[in-house]
Order: sequence, then structure tokens, then C-alpha cells
Amino acid sequence: MKFGIHAGLWMDRWTQDPAPLFDRAAALGFDAVELSLLGIGPEQAARLRQAAADAGVALSCSTGLGPEADPASADPEVRHHARETLARAIETVAALGSSRLAGVVAAPWGQFDPAHKSDRAKRSGETLGQMQAHLAQHGVTLGIEALNRFETDILSTTRQACEVVDAVDNPGFKLMLDTFHMNMEERSIPDAIRMAGDRIVHFQANENHRGHPGTGHIDWTAVMRALAQVNYAGP
Repeated sequence: MKFGIHAGLWMDRWTQDPAPLFDRAAALGFDAVELSLLGIGPEQAARLRQAAADAGVALSCSTGLGPEADPASADPEVRHHARETLARAIETVAALGSSRLAGVVAAPWGQFDPAHKSDRAKRSGETLGQMQAHLAQHGVTLGIEALNRFETDILSTTRQACEVVDAVDNPGFKLMLDTFHMNMEERSIPDAIRMAGDRIVHFQANENHRGHPGTGHIDWTAVMRALAQVNYAGP
């Protein structure tokens, strides 16, 4: 398992250059840095890849899709834009020398339409499934994140995320777990981790109040034990 830190901890906007932060992360003892692709494209990848290598940290990537690129939309043009946006993100991840892309890719933050929830979930799964060839071409695994019920109405629990991953049935599709969301949605975070098993490709460790581990009420010993039990080896 690699211990990383999100570059966003030290950034006040996504367009800020994260390269100077790599040495800081390495000096603190971190193995990896997570980059949000909301402010990074392929044109910056070579420079950031070299900066990370010089600092001795690995890179992992996350992203989110906005309403204009909603994979669950009833509008074919919006779904097409979602595929284009994901394709660019996948290419950026590969150019950065990483193999993991995770985040809010099932539906945009804050989108709620409960009357059409099942149709939206179906379209989202179909849209993501169409990215299989692009993921395989670039050697990237996509981790689908489950958000708490106050941020989405499509994918909120680990079980729901597992069902999507299993439905796509492709090694390029896994899931990302975040203890901040799990704290609200799971009866037991360790049990949810064990249920997810080898589907987990990325794990974000936040306290119940979004702070760093040890400052809230999450049982980190139980969380780490569960990750060890499923042989999780990612960041």
C-alpha cells in the first residue's frame, strides 16, 4: 500500500501548478500525490511527470464530470461530451505515467432527479462501459466513486458501486472508496471494504468531518485491517 496526499490540500484553485508541491509531499514522507484533472490536461503531463519523478513520488489522478458532460443525461450530445471528457482524462493519466483515474464519473455532483433515477443509472453504466477500449489502449483503470446521498442520488453505497462495476464486467473498471462518504452511508466501513474486495483501485482516507485521520471518530485500525484483509495495494 502506498500512502499519498491530495495536492489540493495546498491549492486554492485547480488551475494552480502542483509541481512545486511534489517535493513538499516527498519531504513529509508520502509515496504518492493525487492530482485533480479539473485543472490539468495532456499538454502539462510531460512536465508534471518529470517533476514527480525528480521528487520521487508516484502520481494518482482523480476527476469529476460537470452537467455539460453528464454520462447519465437523456441527451445523446451530453453523453457524447462525457465520453470525450473521459477520453481526454484517460489520455492525461497515461501521459502522467499513472494507471489510475478515479472520482465522480457516474453522474455530476449535485444532480438529483429521483423520478428518473433508474433510467439515469442505466444510461450512466452504458456510457462508462463505452470507455472500455480507450481504458485498455492506455493501460488505465477507472475507479467509480460512490458519493453520499446529499451529493448524488445515483450511486451512494459501496454495494451500489459494486453492482455497477460487476455489470460492466471489465478489468478496467473498479471502484474508489472515500471514508467521508462511507461514514454517512455504510453501517460498517470495514464490512463495506471487505465486500468491495479486489474491486477497490483507489482509497481516500478522510475523517468524518473531512479532516485528516486521527482527528475524528473513524476507527482507522479497523479500516486498515480490512484493507489488509482484501490485499489492497493501491494508494
